[in-house]
Amino acid sequence: MIENSLWHPVAQAHEVVDAPLGVQLLDQPLVLWRDPQGLVRVFVDRCPHRGARLSMGRVENGHLECPYHGWQFADSGQCVKVPALPSFTPPPSQCVKAFEAQEAYGLVWVRLATGEELSAAPALAALPAFEAEADAHLRKLNCGPYDVAASAPRIIENFLDMSHFGFVHEGWLGSRDATAIEAYAVETTATGVLATGCKAVQPQSNLHSTSAAEVEYTYEVTAPYAALLTKLPESGTTRAGWRESIALFICPVTPETSRVWFRLAVADFDSPDAQLQEFQHTIFCQDQPVLESQQPKCLPLDPRAEMHSAADRMSSAYRRYLRASGITFGVC
Repeated sequence: MIENSLWHPVAQAHEVVDAPLGVQLLDQPLVLWRDPQGLVRVFVDRCPHRGARLSMGRVENGHLECPYHGWQFADSGQCVKVPALPSFTPPPSQCVKAFEAQEAYGLVWVRLATGEELSAAPALAALPAFEAEADAHLRKLNCGPYDVAASAPRIIENFLDMSHFGFVHEGWLGSRDATAIEAYAVETTATGVLATGCKAVQPQSNLHSTSAAEVEYTYEVTAPYAALLTKLPESGTTRAGWRESIALFICPVTPETSRVWFRLAVADFDSPDAQLQEFQHTIFCQDQPVLESQQPKCLPLDPRAEMHSAADRMSSAYRRYLRASGITFGVC
């Protein structure tokens, strides 16, 4: 499955501390924990001895300990201790399956690829604007997580769609009096799809907006379940000349459920985190019930399955990209 080769966000980095943390990715229960060097380790959340959840255990002497019989596993997944047999040395076959993990953008990312799959596995998209250490002119912070009863591709497509602004976000990102969508350009890229020249009249495009304005965005799909939008400088950012951005990162939990984070890169250094997060929270909570109402929950990739208009050119390009990428999880 191609999805196994992709990097997926599964938790906020600060959540993985002293205790194991259970998560789910692509229908697979996983456990996250930190080794003595502070690196995040990822195992299947099932002890190979009697099937107990390792996430119910604890980290003991730098090893992950099962809550049932106290079997301990090293960072490689190899069992190193069986308390009932103190002199026993577990053979290599007594191990738990381990996966790769990395930290980026305030999140822990995991990919389920193993063996030969790793040779074709793409790298995590480099997004300098969202790195904490890069571009000191922009402030970075995360919003979420949101647990959503919708497939990851449905959520990405909603993020790329401007024609719902006047209805779902009336008085905020759109108005019923200005629903026309001007033509914009769409092109394929090495990692996904890019749309430029996307314009919308918005009553309140950000936390500090005091009047309606025409805002221009670029939208970019950077991976099957990740996308970002960037406001052009002339759209009225807090500090003129700096491009503010919002990234959408999704963990596909099951084909029809997702965990969602937003990462902001903004020029506002004065507002408290909670105030910036509350604005984003308001917008997404307007989207969520509509997303959860869509049928089918998985995104149809057959062009004949749903009707389309010229205003949907970005979402249509996204669907074509998913088909070409061989994505099967969260689509139908």
